[in-house]
Parts: sequence; structure tokens; C-alpha cells
Amino acid sequence: MKIFRCTCGNKLFFENSVCLSCKREVGWCPVCKGMHAMEPDGAGGYRCTNPECRSSVIKCFNYATHYVCNRMVENPGQLPTQLPLCDYCQLTETIPDLSVEGNRAKWYELEVAKRRLLYLLDQLGLPYGSKGEPFKLPLSFDFKEDIEPVKEGRGNVRKGEKVFTGHANGKITINLREADSVEREKQRVAFGETQRTLIGHFRHEVGHYYWQLLVQGKDEEAYKALFGDHESPTYSEALDYYYKNGPKPNWQESYISAYATMHSWEDFAETWGAYMDMIAVLDTADNTELLELPGEDLPNTQLDELLVRCVDLSIRVNEVNRSMGLPDLLPETYTPPVVDKLRFIHRLIKKNRKKK
Repeated sequence: MKIFRCTCGNKLFFENSVCLSCKREVGWCPVCKGMHAMEPDGAGGYRCTNPECRSSVIKCFNYATHYVCNRMVENPGQLPTQLPLCDYCQLTETIPDLSVEGNRAKWYELEVAKRRLLYLLDQLGLPYGSKGEPFKLPLSFDFKEDIEPVKEGRGNVRKGEKVFTGHANGKITINLREADSVEREKQRVAFGETQRTLIGHFRHEVGHYYWQLLVQGKDEEAYKALFGDHESPTYSEALDYYYKNGPKPNWQESYISAYATMHSWEDFAETWGAYMDMIAVLDTADNTELLELPGEDLPNTQLDELLVRCVDLSIRVNEVNRSMGLPDLLPETYTPPVVDKLRFIHRLIKKNRKKK
């Protein structure tokens, strides 16, 4: 993740909507692809202050109305009666019930994590599209919460809904409770996880999305050789077995996580998520000068080189965390079988990157 600069010289970060130094409004410019201060144009719109851009833009509807976004949209020339959604917000199809106290704050956290996910996909050049585009498998998001059954009159019960975080045919659903830090920590402890984060959920679930988009019917034999047969056992059989018996013995020797042992699809998604984590932290470390990388285009860097750099970085940041009594920031261990799976994903991404 890059760090940007305001016209006043102050640093701007990806989540900023205002410069904390000069108090100028800030937004992501879709034209020059960066965070910049935005100056009002006197007609309800804004102008990007990047001297190499100076594009005319307007706020995303979710920025101006709900303050859960910080992206701009190109000004169509005449200010519309209703502001449009930015390209990222268009992918969110279901938002939380905003009449419920606290849901707007949770929605904000979900959108922040989603923007970071999509930014990384764009940096990697991975294909995805919305339902408004002629794209094979459109990507979309539902942010929903459990609905408890309610008694209505004599013997009548209004049905409830149990929301499961997951992916199905391009739709990524995140249960709203994952945006509650207390509830998320309870779940982390209950499942014995080293980490449980919002961005982690997004990176895992988009792994399922890319399995369907890039592997299914295209690269399945090579996939099966590393991750196993996704058809035997079936997913439901594997799920039942996992929750009755737990992870495979000595899973650390061949898997990135305990949950990865459940089914080959989960092994792929967990390994995909770990690859996303690695690229994200290396990109940030490079742009913040924590670590000097061999080149800016990480997917075109040899995987072995990326792993060496990531291990070097993890040793440093983990020790910093331990000095504060915090869990390791990068807890993964890259055994040879895990490295082979990461190499499959590395090649898969390199092969399917969009041409610039």
C-alpha cells in the first residue's frame, strides 16, 4: 500500500477522507489512481489537486451520504440529481440495516476491508467485474446480519435467517458480526485461530472466487496434484468430518493452517489468503521503506525471493509485536509443500493478469 502526499506536504493514507494537517477534503481520484486533496469547484463538484491530473470529480454517493467510502467518481459534466456509486461501492449489493444502532460503523469497517482487497486485486492485475459488465463471473458482496425468529400472534413465528460468511458463484457474503471486534475475538478463540481479521475473511473468500474463475475447468489437474481431489470427499462430507474430528494430525507439515485440512477448496482459499497477505505486507513494507524489494512488480518477482523477503520482514515485525505482548503479525510457516502450493497460485496469477 502506497503512502500519498497532500498539497500541503502532509502524508495521506488509504483510509483518509481529510488531511489531518491542512483539513482539506481527501479522496481517491479514479483518473490518476491516487489519494489526493480535493478542492471544491464552486458548482457542487471537486477538482483533484494532483498537478499532473486536475480532473473534475464528484464524491461517491456512499462518501457524501453515509461516509463509509472515500472514493471519487469522474464528473460527467453536469452534476447529477443523485450522486453515483464509485466502482468499488457498485459491487456491494446488500448493506446492513442502518436503522440498527452501530450498524453504520460496522458497515464502514467492512467497506474499508473491501477497498483494501479490491486495491490489491487491481495492483495484481487480477480480473473481476460487476453485474453491469459483460464479465463471465461478476463479483459482488452482501453484508448481512443474523435475523432472529420473532413470534407474531398466536403460534405464528416469523422466520429468522442465519448468515454464513462464504462465497457462492461470485457472491461474497460477510456476516456483520465479523465487523464487531469483540465478537470476532470470541470466534477466533472458539476456533483456535492465530488470527481472525476482516481483511483475512475477504482474502480467503476471494480465493474461492478465483478458484471458480481461474481453476475450474481450466487448471484442475495441476490443482488436484497439489491440493487434492475436490470431488472426493464431497464438501459436505469433509465439513462434517472436520467438525467432528478436527484437523489432520501434523497438519503443520503440509498446510498453511488447520482449517486448510478440511477440504481441498479450503486449502486453496487459505493458501490464496496467505499469498495475498504476503504481497500486501511486502508492498506496504516497500512503499514505507521498511524493506527494500528487488522490484515494484511483485507478481513478476520470483516466489522464492518474495518468501525470503517475507520471512525477513516477519522476524522483524513479530519481535516488535512480542515486545508489546501482542500476537505475531505474520504467524505462517512456509514448509516445502506449502511453498509448492504458493508457487501454483503465484503462477496462476501471473498467467491470468490483465494486460495493461
